[in-house]
Amino acid sequence: MAQVVDPQSTVSQTGNGTEDDDDEQTNLWTSILSEVSSRTSSKLPACKSVIVLGEDESGKTTLISRLQNVEDPKKGFGLEYLYLDVTDEDRDDTTRCGVYILGGEDDYQDLLRFAITPESIEHSLVLIVVDMSQPWNIIDSLEKHTRVLRRHIDSLRIPPEQMRDFEQRIVQHYQSYAEPEEGQTDTARRTSSVPPTEDEMVVLPLGETTLTQNLGVPIIVVVSKSDSVSALEKDHDYREEHLDFLQQHIRKFCLNYGAALFYSSVKESKNCDLLYKYMIHRIYNFPFSMPAHVVEKDAIFIPSGWDSLQKISILYENMPNLSPDKEFDEVIMKPIIRKTAQENKEVAAEDEQTFLLRMQAVLSKTASTGGKESPQKSPGTRLPPGRTSPNVANVTPGANRMRPEAGGPAAGTNEGVLANFFNSLLSKKTAGGTPTKASGAVRSDAVAELDRMTKGRKPAAGAQSPTTPPSTNSTP
Repeated sequence: MAQVVDPQSTVSQTGNGTEDDDDEQTNLWTSILSEVSSRTSSKLPACKSVIVLGEDESGKTTLISRLQNVEDPKKGFGLEYLYLDVTDEDRDDTTRCGVYILGGEDDYQDLLRFAITPESIEHSLVLIVVDMSQPWNIIDSLEKHTRVLRRHIDSLRIPPEQMRDFEQRIVQHYQSYAEPEEGQTDTARRTSSVPPTEDEMVVLPLGETTLTQNLGVPIIVVVSKSDSVSALEKDHDYREEHLDFLQQHIRKFCLNYGAALFYSSVKESKNCDLLYKYMIHRIYNFPFSMPAHVVEKDAIFIPSGWDSLQKISILYENMPNLSPDKEFDEVIMKPIIRKTAQENKEVAAEDEQTFLLRMQAVLSKTASTGGKESPQKSPGTRLPPGRTSPNVANVTPGANRMRPEAGGPAAGTNEGVLANFFNSLLSKKTAGGTPTKASGAVRSDAVAELDRMTKGRKPAAGAQSPTTPPSTNSTP
């Protein structure tokens, strides 16, 4: 029996099939258009910024210049402004991220108001740079700059509801950290990552010391000049346990603020590129798939959300002679610079009047003895063996012809002039008035006589002075 086909049902079935195809094409075009529009609307924002804090000469400007690929950094003062070029290759988009570098002196702290404002705080990232070549200053520097940062944020008077949202964003990022899978690249993570829903998200509880100091902004601690580790071991006798003791203190500090940690060296290009990628990840939410590195002592990387007190306690095994609870200053001590005894010796200058009185006494004694003692030699002065006083006549016959006898008329005249000269100085100091004509004449005679004595040196041995008569005691 032949099957009867209803024409209306055939037409109806054909019509339904055409409508389904049209719906599928419409949905396909809608999805394509929505994807294109979402890519077009999600341009990289230009309001992001990085604030760099740290002491002077800690390597702040050099580090940022390395991230800029600038070989010759130019250091400024106060509040410097630089920028980083950011490129999103998947979206073919570029932007600039502003970088503010604050000077380390206390006078520059008020300049933070130009870098962090109530409008820009949610778009900011803070970088705290400390110097590994001076490890004894690291903890004090971290506490100082976080204290400055907190005081400035409190001065912004941000509404409490908005500030709680900023703090909750830091907590959520810390709790949602997940270890990247082995061999996973950033591109694969971008394409495969789907934001989990609130029900699917596994939120781990915070530790007792984690995020106890939540400032509402992401923080990265950078220990610069990590290549100084070898110098510390050589010059300051640092051992492995000293470096582990330092590391555990820094990591505990980072736990309190939910901060990431980098050991970097611009000189040896360690962790510089990794730091740039992690900064862009935290600011622009770019994918990041690098795991933590804690093996190399000068290239440590610990992302925010990875660390815990249990992981830090692993370092205790390498500190058999040091207690982790010991005070930081008791283990990482500032070296004492010892000065030589000659540098510490203090020389006290003799009072001018005391010196003149002493010289007057010497000259008076010399005049009373007939000039046999030199006025330039203080009493009790001994000459080295084999040497004679220049005022004592030589005993050789040849020298007797050349020099006048000691204590002669010329010597007495010279000593009298010097005595008058010192007396005039004393009278000038004690009187305090206008010098008399007589005293002026005495000073003029003294100056002339001293000039004559300076120019008229004794002739060399073997030559006879034209003004000195030959000695009567000489042998013909």
